[in-house]
Amino acid sequence: MHFISEELDDYAVAHSAKEPELLQKLTRETYQKVVQPRMLSGHYQGRILSMIAKLVNPKIILEIGTYTGYSALCLAEGLQPDGILHTIDVNEELIDFQKKYFDASAYAKNIQQHLGPALEIIPQLEGDFDLVFIDADKPNYPAYFELIIDRLKPGGLILSDNVLWSGKVVEPLDPKDNSTKALLEYNKILAEDERLETVLLAIRDGLTVSRKKIPS
Repeated sequence: MHFISEELDDYAVAHSAKEPELLQKLTRETYQKVVQPRMLSGHYQGRILSMIAKLVNPKIILEIGTYTGYSALCLAEGLQPDGILHTIDVNEELIDFQKKYFDASAYAKNIQQHLGPALEIIPQLEGDFDLVFIDADKPNYPAYFELIIDRLKPGGLILSDNVLWSGKVVEPLDPKDNSTKALLEYNKILAEDERLETVLLAIRDGLTVSRKKIPS
């Protein structure tokens, strides 16, 4: 979804960092072989994720929702040399696809794939997180937040994707629309939780950056 004209959007992309060749290949193969290729982060948002990760320089990243691995590779660009990125997805059919591109990247040893429900896997992971990217099933966004907030290091970031949900967050709510209902609750949590500083960016389908405050 575009919140500015496509001409301006194209201009922004053209004047941002170039998309790495490996990610170009990943994008092409995703569109050729995988259902719902629009779920891909894509060039522009991918460069934003990469830039944020490089600014944070995280030791441990948690990604909830791998899809074909595009966003994981972008986030991994900011990892410390001995850092680790845990990425979780429930789609067994995409594991080999993801691994193919992870292995072809410079971050093969830094990325750990996890298959299964994130709510079950996250408690099994060791360490606290410097950066968390949430881009999975929308009804569980509030539950993911509750699971990770106490394990997010002070100064750490939560990046939340699709928080504008094609504009549905400002439209009359369909009582049967559990995804929009959950995102409305989630956005309220991020805006009001006193442990966080939050800014919602109208980038693509909405990307929220939430920073955990450092105790004074």
